[in-house]
Amino acid sequence: MSAALEIAGLHAWYGESHILHGVDMRVERGQVVTLLGRNGAGRTSTLRAILGLTGARKGSIRIGGVESIREPTYRIAHMGVGYCPEERGIFASLSCEENLLLPPMLRGATDAGMTLEEIYEMFPNLYERRHSPGTRLSGGEQQMLAVGRILRTGANLLLLDEISEGLAPVIVQALARMITALKQRGYTIVMVEQNFRFAAPLADHFYVMEHGRIVESFPAAELAGKHDTLATLLGV
Repeated sequence: MSAALEIAGLHAWYGESHILHGVDMRVERGQVVTLLGRNGAGRTSTLRAILGLTGARKGSIRIGGVESIREPTYRIAHMGVGYCPEERGIFASLSCEENLLLPPMLRGATDAGMTLEEIYEMFPNLYERRHSPGTRLSGGEQQMLAVGRILRTGANLLLLDEISEGLAPVIVQALARMITALKQRGYTIVMVEQNFRFAAPLADHFYVMEHGRIVESFPAAELAGKHDTLATLLGV
């Protein structure tokens, strides 16, 4: 069976700025993969390039075995890709539940999206705040809403950008439980994370980026032996 995501020789640009320099990465179906690196290393740009949200791209990005490098963003999304950006993108004038109901189902999704009931079961806070405007939600609730909105679409490859940033520890723990539950349901997840303590116990595989390149790649089983390398590359 083909990998959920396979990237080979990926170069990307923002205008004249060459931001990715030959990224190679493979994510198996049902895996949680974490992209580590300092700010500006190219992690968020990699997620954006997968969806065609950068400028020019060169190389190969295969989603479920299908080449997508020349496809527009909307067609890539319909291949079952869901993106949760760092800024979350909550619609302030809509209620929590209206935000959840807004996105359409993806035609290319292999499974139906989660129902409202399933999302509320995963995020009880959202059920309690379902009639509240988006701007009245806490940062943690907005993050839950941003992820829940993707889950309704039927996307099965989730790109999550810094979902734990700036949140209280109790909310970060809830998000960790969410990642574990989604993995058990067969979702494939690629996370960009600065919070190493959050990411470390969740991921099956780690990629470390520096200057727009992958400089380290190792499975979770090798994490303990990579402490000195990660301390040098990340300062953790």
